[in-house]
Parts: sequence; structure tokens; C-alpha cells
Amino acid sequence: MEKIANKIINKAWVVSVNMGYGHQRTAHPLKDLAYNGRIINANDYVGIPPNDRKIWEESRQFYETISRFKRVPVIGAAAFALYDAFFQRIIEFYPKKDLSQAPFLTKWIYSMIKKGWGMDFVERLKTKNLPLVTTFFIPAFMAEEFDYHNEIYLIVCDADISRQWASANPITSRINYCAPNKRVADRLKLYGVPKKRIFLTGYPLPESNIFSKKGKIARDADIIKTDLGQRLANLDPAGAYLAKYCGLVNEKLCQLPKTARRPLTIMFSAGGAGAQGEIGLSITRQLLPRIKKRKIKLILSVGTNTKLKNFYENASRGLNLARCSHLEILFENKIGDYFNRFNRALRETDILWTKPSELSFYSALGVPIIVAPPIGSQEDFNKSWLLRSGFGIEQGNLSCINQWLDDWLNQGYLAEAAMEGFVEGERMGTVNIKQLIASKKT
Repeated sequence: MEKIANKIINKAWVVSVNMGYGHQRTAHPLKDLAYNGRIINANDYVGIPPNDRKIWEESRQFYETISRFKRVPVIGAAAFALYDAFFQRIIEFYPKKDLSQAPFLTKWIYSMIKKGWGMDFVERLKTKNLPLVTTFFIPAFMAEEFDYHNEIYLIVCDADISRQWASANPITSRINYCAPNKRVADRLKLYGVPKKRIFLTGYPLPESNIFSKKGKIARDADIIKTDLGQRLANLDPAGAYLAKYCGLVNEKLCQLPKTARRPLTIMFSAGGAGAQGEIGLSITRQLLPRIKKRKIKLILSVGTNTKLKNFYENASRGLNLARCSHLEILFENKIGDYFNRFNRALRETDILWTKPSELSFYSALGVPIIVAPPIGSQEDFNKSWLLRSGFGIEQGNLSCINQWLDDWLNQGYLAEAAMEGFVEGERMGTVNIKQLIASKKT
């Protein structure tokens, strides 16, 4: 048992799926809540029945294939658009209307569950009387259908969601939803989820990037303030932002460093399937002179993708950057090690360049986001949320990165996005989720 925010909380089953990084990254900050400190992948656990594994694997391979195929001119984009419309489409929020009727995909998922898909998984969970916390909707559906005896929590990892996230019968369902923002909470109501089952917790961010001590629940986030102060020194080199908002900055951050203590550091995250690897190469080529002169440090985050790692290593050798300390390829063999290293690197990062995935919520850590092209309907909505909130700026023409990047820095646009994310973003999601689970009686 753990003491969290003056409450005693039992451990929980923390469940994800290894289909891309989004669901796993969302689960990772809750690892200390997980039973035996282990996050379970519902689609890839020891002893999974062959038929269950086959269903999961075919789904994962199809998504990754269609994501990469999108790069094929004309037909690739058309094929992905068809897939997106059928499987991931998010209906426009206005005009508000009843969207509780289950779509075809949800009905198909439930038909497979009724045939036994996931029964073995849920029966294994039943061996311990623990709450179930999952970052993907299918394990939640499985648990409810197979009469899981404890509370079921489903953590949403996008700024808006399709109808697939709600169960076939949302009005009677006992699944509890942890919403990262108000739009998701309101969307769930349109899908028929009762208000009493929706909790506006915020997205679970790594506490190591917020608090100085593990498990510290003070609302005064000291680590994030220190990191943001260092970041602003690089993001506002001409003082344009501070000239207008020094009062706000001094109120929120107190003492700021007078000069930057590191070169401007940009992290590009290519995504789990590596579908945008070419963007990272374009960034490297455009910033090459400044990287070699140690004016800029570039981190290419490839996760556990060995193929993408080799692609960047070969490219760096061709650009005479193989031994350059200011080009880093962030790779780990194990996903947990990758997330830990990513979180550490993010503390020394000034700009996060990424497609609008679950990393959109990392803007609340005071990191401005350069928004790469979205892949899929949910990322279109994540992008809209980022831009509307002022937490990110859409990437410019890749052939002239140096020009627009310098303009954004000198005019304080990226400093403004960093502060906006820090002031307006929700960074207490991990704490709030733990407190929610602690407050529930089983």
C-alpha cells in the first residue's frame, strides 16, 4: 500500500497495449501504482491465447501499415482517409446532439468479446481484488463484459475522442472515465456516458518533471519552474516576451537566469510507427551548420524503433555528424527505459517538435510544441486544441526552418507558448488519478 496525498491507496492493475506509444506513455507515469510495479499489455502478456494474440496483432499491423502507406503519393493519402473515416472519425462537436448509438466498429469489438476475446486476460486479473486502470478502451470493455469485480477506470489520451471510446451501452456501463480536458468530458456526455462516471483529472504527466522528490504532492511544482526558467532564456533571446510579460513571469517563476546555460535544444519525436522520420532528417539538414557550431542541439527521439535509429545514424554519418555531441539519437531497447530517458531529456529541451499525439499534453510542462502534420482524425483535433490553447505553433516550410525559427524566437512566440502551457495547462493528472482511485470504495 502507498500513502498518496494523505490517503491510503491499494495497488491497481495498470493496463495498456503496445500499439504505438500513446497508450503506453499514458500508463508509464502510473507505474508506481501498478501491482508488482509492472504495467501489463493486454495484447502481449505471458500466456495469452494464440487466437487472442492473433486478433490484437492483426489490428496493430494494419494500423502501422496504413500509417506508413499514407506517405505514398495520392493513393496512400486516399487509403488512409478511408481508414480514418471508418475507424477513427470524430464527429464535429457542434451542433450538439445525441451520439450514444454504437457505431459498427464498437459492435464488432463486442461481437469478438462475446466469442471469448479477452476472457483469459480478465480471468487472470480476477485473481487479485484490485481496481483496473487502463489506457485503452478495449480492455475496459472486456473487463465489464466478463464481470470484473472491482472498479474499472479508463484514461483518455487525446484532446478529443471518437465514439469508439464509449461502450456499447454507455448509459448502463460502470466504466469510469478519466478525462484529460473539458472537451473530452463534454464529448463523453454526448456519447451517453453518465456524468457520475466522468472525472476531469487531466492527462497523467511524469511527476519527475514536476516535483523534486518522488511522490511529493505539493501544488508548488519546483522542478518545472526551474526548468521553465532555463528554457525561457533560450526561447526569448531578444527579450521580446519578457518586455511585455515580466510581471507574470516573475509572479509564476520568481528568479530567472540572466543568460542561457545551454545551446537552444530541440527534440523531434518521430512517433511509434516512424511515419514522419523524413521530417527529422529535413530538420537535421536545415540546422546542420548550427549543430556543427554547437549553436543548436538536436535530439531525434526514435523510441524503440531500431529501423529508424539506423536510418538516422546512417544519415548522420553522411552529414559528418556521427561524432557530434550536439546531435543525439534517443533510442532504447525497452519501452520503459525509453520513456524514462525521454522524460530526463525533456527537462533539458527548449522546443518539442512532434505530431499532435498524446505528447500534446506535455505542453503543460512548459514546453512549447512545434506541431508536425497530424496523422488521423484524433490528431487533427489534438492539433486544433494545441493551436486554440496557444500551447503550440504549426511547423513552417521545412526548406526554410532557420528563417521562421529565428523569427519566432526573436518575437517571443515560443516563449509565449511555453508560458501559456505552464499557466493554463493541467499538469496534476497523475496525482488526480491516484486520488480518484484512493477515494473509491470497492
